[in-house]
Amino acid sequence: MRSEPTSALRHRAVRAPAGRLHLVEQGTGPLVLLVHGFPESWYSWRHQLPALAAAGYRAVAIDVRGYGRSSKPAETDAYRMLHLVEDNVALVHALGEEDAVIVGHDWGANIAAASALLHPGVFRAVGLLSVPYAPPGGPRPTDVFGRIGGPEQEFYVSYFQEPGRAEAEIEPDVRSWLAGFYAALSADTMPAEDEPDPHFVTRGGRLRDRFPVGPLPAWLSEDDLDVYAGEFERTGLTGALNRYRNMDRDWEDLAPYRGAPIKQPSLFIGGALDASTTWMSDAIDAYPTTLPGLSASHLLEGCGHWIQQERPHEVNSVLTDWLAGARS
Repeated sequence: MRSEPTSALRHRAVRAPAGRLHLVEQGTGPLVLLVHGFPESWYSWRHQLPALAAAGYRAVAIDVRGYGRSSKPAETDAYRMLHLVEDNVALVHALGEEDAVIVGHDWGANIAAASALLHPGVFRAVGLLSVPYAPPGGPRPTDVFGRIGGPEQEFYVSYFQEPGRAEAEIEPDVRSWLAGFYAALSADTMPAEDEPDPHFVTRGGRLRDRFPVGPLPAWLSEDDLDVYAGEFERTGLTGALNRYRNMDRDWEDLAPYRGAPIKQPSLFIGGALDASTTWMSDAIDAYPTTLPGLSASHLLEGCGHWIQQERPHEVNSVLTDWLAGARS
């Protein structure tokens, strides 16, 4: 199945602390900023842009710093959360707006949450897809992830920490790696419960060794895969992976906000089959105190991680209904 047409989309770039931020926009009205996760691009919001535009919003999807046509600073610490938040603030102002609703998926959900936490005057509402909000604090992240897995296998977040290590696996064949990674976390192609978990790497092995082999997920056409692969074949994966390599820096930078709630109107949508959601069920249970402005929370049955692409019509309906409430 081919993607929705994108002929009405407008590509442009604006200046931001990253240098150049590439964005794609559609529609007019209140600004809704869409922030993608790993390993994706603005294209992950291709189904939401026309739906939000039709509902009366100025929908803007960005390439996060390090991705696509946005700038890719060379320094690893240039990808710390504080810098990504400032990119978003600069983007809102560069578009001539005073405020925006921000919606993020995967790492984009963390970026959206941090943006709303640090700049509540700019981001008046926040939507989180797949990854719930967990306030800053707790143990050092790399210590936590290093304990997951045991002696025989390594958690993927730890695997991504060492510069160059994951790149050496991915970049010789970006397209097949992306196809396997997307399939591993999609509802219709993910491994069965009794098969090896693709979130882990066997000691001395590769992440892709546990990816499913077979057809693409239903949501991902060959043309869609070409778009994603073409961007990463051009840019490499280092900018994207550097987000993982700044988790301890983020923990230090955000220490003054330890336990802080996000008080703006908020939304959460998760997939019932998505480990990112189920692993953080405690964060969802804590929402009355961590997200006191939560006005809608949805768990889509039979849905995996790539929620706005796997179930675009349901996500679009939830988003537009929630935005209408946040707008009033």
